[in-house]
Amino acid sequence: MKDIIHVLRLIWRAQRSALLRGTALAVTVVAAGVALLGLSGWFITAAGAAGLAGVGIAFNVFQPSAAVRFLALGRTAARYGERLLTHDATLKSLTDIRVGLLRGVLALPFDRLARLRGAETMNRLVADVDALDGIALRLFIPAVSAGVVYLGAFAILAWLTTPLLAAWIVLSLSAGVGVVLVWMARHALAPSRRAEKALQAFRIRLIDMLRARDDLVVYGRLPDQSAAVTAAETRMRENLEGTDRLERRAGLALSLTTTLSAGTALWLGGALAARGTITPAQAALGFFATLALAETVQPLRRGLADLGRMLDAARRVRKLLPLNGTDPVPAQAAGPAPQAQSPALEISGVSYRHPGAEEPVIEGFTLSIAPGECVALTGASGSGKSTVLALAAGLVTPEAGHILLAGRPLDSLPESDLRAELTYLPQRSVLLGQSFYEILALAEPRLDEADALAVLEAVALSSTVAGRGGLHARLSENGAGLSGGEQRRLTLARALLRAPRLLLLDEPTEGLDRPTAIRVLAGIRDHLPNAAILTASHRQAERDWAGRLIRM
Repeated sequence: MKDIIHVLRLIWRAQRSALLRGTALAVTVVAAGVALLGLSGWFITAAGAAGLAGVGIAFNVFQPSAAVRFLALGRTAARYGERLLTHDATLKSLTDIRVGLLRGVLALPFDRLARLRGAETMNRLVADVDALDGIALRLFIPAVSAGVVYLGAFAILAWLTTPLLAAWIVLSLSAGVGVVLVWMARHALAPSRRAEKALQAFRIRLIDMLRARDDLVVYGRLPDQSAAVTAAETRMRENLEGTDRLERRAGLALSLTTTLSAGTALWLGGALAARGTITPAQAALGFFATLALAETVQPLRRGLADLGRMLDAARRVRKLLPLNGTDPVPAQAAGPAPQAQSPALEISGVSYRHPGAEEPVIEGFTLSIAPGECVALTGASGSGKSTVLALAAGLVTPEAGHILLAGRPLDSLPESDLRAELTYLPQRSVLLGQSFYEILALAEPRLDEADALAVLEAVALSSTVAGRGGLHARLSENGAGLSGGEQRRLTLARALLRAPRLLLLDEPTEGLDRPTAIRVLAGIRDHLPNAAILTASHRQAERDWAGRLIRM
C-alpha cells in the first residue's frame, strides 16, 4: 500500500485546496443522503401515527416537507460541485504525473531505453495513469466521507433516539461492512491484475495488427494475427467477468449485512417504542438511517475491485517518477564555452561494458576528430561501433577515460548545451508528424519551406516529396507508406536541420542503393561543410566517403 499512499500524496500535494473542498462536499452529499432518507422515514411514520390517533389535522407537515426538499436540492447541488472539484483536481494532478513519467522514461539508461517499444510503452503509461484516478476518487474520498458520516450519524442518532440504538446501527454496520470490504480487497488483487494484463495484451495485439496489416496481408499472416487478437479479447473478457462476479458477490454480502443490521435496528427500535423509550417515528428514523448509511460504502466496492490494478500501476509509476516527484526539472547552469582550435570530439582511454556483462565492449579507446573531418568506424557487428556513438552522444557513461566536446568535458555540459552542439541519428528512429513539413519542423520550429526543400534535396528526397503532393501532403502514422530508405532519409534530413558541430550517424545509408547512397552522403557534407562527422559504417560507399577509417 505504500506505493498507493505515495501517489495519493503526490495528488494531494498538487491540488490540496481543491481536494479539501471536494472532500467536504462529498461528506455533505453522503450526510444529506442519510438525513434525507432518515427524515423521510420519520416524517411518513409520524404523519401516519398522527392520522391514526385522530390528530392529523394538527400535525405540521410543512416544516418536514420543506426540510426534505432542502436536503434533496442541497444534495444535488453538492454532488455537482463535488464532482467538478474532485475530478478536475484529480485530472490536473495526473497531468503532472504524466509529465513526471515521461521525464522518468527519458532518464532511463540508454541500453534499456533503446529496447523499449514506443507504442507498448506509451500504452502502458496511459493505462497506469488511468488506473491512478481511482485512488482519490474511489478509495480515499469515499473512505473519508463514510468515516466522517458514521461518526456524525452516531452522535445525531444518539441525540434523536437513544445511544443504544445509535451504537447498534453504527457498530453493526461498521463491523459487517468492514469484514466484507477486507474480504473483497484480499480476493480482488489477483483477478484485477489478471484482467489488466489481459486488457493490455489485447490492446497491444490489436495495435500491432492494425499497424502491420499491409505486411500481414502480403505474407498471408492476417488470419493468424486476427485469431491471436480474438484469443486475447476472449481472455480479457473472461478476466473482466471474473472481476465483475467478485464485485457482485461483495454487493450481495453488503446487502445481507445491511438487511441484518437494518432488520435488527427495526426490531430494537420497536422494542424501545413498545417500552415508551422512544416514539415509533424515532424507531423508523433509526431504520431508514441504517439503510442510508449502508449506501455510503458502495463507491468503495468498485474501488476495491480494481485494487490489484491500482497497486501495480502505483508501483510502476513510483519507480519511474523522478526522486522529487513531479516537480519541474531545475535549470542547469551554462556549461563552459567552446575552446578555439580544439578537436570537435576527443575520446581518451575510454572503457565501457554493458550492464551485467563480464567483458568490456571497448577498452582503452582513443579517438580525436577535427572540425570538418569525417571519420568512419568499421568492424563486425558487436565490435562497439554503436557504443562509441552512444558514448560520444552522452547517452551512456564510460567506466574509465574522458570525453571532450570542443575542449569541454562532456559530463559537465547541461543537456540543452549538449544537444545544441551535437546530433545523434541511431539505427532506429521515429517519424512524428502528419506531413513532411511537420516531421522536419520538429527539429526547427521556425522552419521555412525553402530550407525544408533544400534539406530534402540534400538527402535526395525532393522528387519523392513532390510526387506525393508536396511538403504538406498528409502522411500516415509514423510515415507508414514510405519505404524504409525514404523513412531513413527523412530522419536524416531532420537531423541535418539541427546544424550541429558534431554529427553522429549509425549506418546512415541503410536501405539505399549505392548511387542513392553516394548522392546522400555528398549532400550531407554539402549541407554541413564544417561539421565533424563520426559514423558507424559497414557499407563500402560510407567507407569511401569518410576521410579516415577506424577499425574496431
